[in-house]
Amino acid sequence: MLSYTLRRLLLLIPVFLAVSVIIFAIIHLIPGDPVDNLLKVGSGPEQRAIIEARYGLDRPLPVQYAMWLGKVLTGDLGTAIVGRRPVADLVLQALPYSLALGSLALLFSTVVGIFLGVVAALNRGKLADQTIMTGVLLGSTVPSFWLGLLMILTFSVYFQWFPVSGARGWSSLVLPVLTIGLGGTALVARVTRVAMIEAAGRDFVLLLHAKGMHPMRIQLRHVLRHALIPVVTILALRIGWVLGGAVTIEVVFARPGLGTLLIKALNQHDYPVVQASLLILAMAVMLGTLLGDILQAAMDPRVRAALT
Repeated sequence: MLSYTLRRLLLLIPVFLAVSVIIFAIIHLIPGDPVDNLLKVGSGPEQRAIIEARYGLDRPLPVQYAMWLGKVLTGDLGTAIVGRRPVADLVLQALPYSLALGSLALLFSTVVGIFLGVVAALNRGKLADQTIMTGVLLGSTVPSFWLGLLMILTFSVYFQWFPVSGARGWSSLVLPVLTIGLGGTALVARVTRVAMIEAAGRDFVLLLHAKGMHPMRIQLRHVLRHALIPVVTILALRIGWVLGGAVTIEVVFARPGLGTLLIKALNQHDYPVVQASLLILAMAVMLGTLLGDILQAAMDPRVRAALT
């Protein structure tokens, strides 16, 4: 198990390098120049050249990439070109808002998704199952930004139960958490239902029934435990995607966070801030994938046996 974890960690190195190259290349292919936001009206080529030299923008792109990657590997995310503040300070200021939103959305989708999946599996083919699966289908197809706008219109404008925007208190988290969590709830419920139905047909379940164990105890204590293996893997993979999904929702609800910071930096063509934000989101996805693989190996003896 330890050797498997070390191998998976080593595999993240080339993935990280590839992602960093893609992020750097995409940012510099976007039309626009951050220097334009710093130049005063009527400034000449001399002033532009001075600013470009100050931030290293006059050097070839491979040299700029090597300099940026070298700083990142030492923990230096650079300085914001427009904001003129350390990028690390901007990220640390925004990240707690995104983590709070993403964590609560993941918790909501986990609890509600597993509950709905269990109810649907226990009532397979009945009205409850059909109703839940219909709701799951709708929840997985509705775009999150459209759902967020609909929730603002309904619960903030019409009923006036929750604030329209901002991050003032726990009440401002309710609608964003629901918006992000409902999509994850649909996925978790569907995976839980399928996994429980598949686990219920295994030989050990028939043996437990033959021993006279109560059917509900079999389902909740034994079948659900085996069905949680793919569910836990899916949840670990969603760690990065939930944080990434918070980017859109933060803009919809005008919340501070990594998403708002990223969109603002994109509008200003502030390369260091955009690169750092995208790199953090990519690392969240990579770490979630790593955690999912490790948890699956820890929970499933068949996976551990294949690793030895």
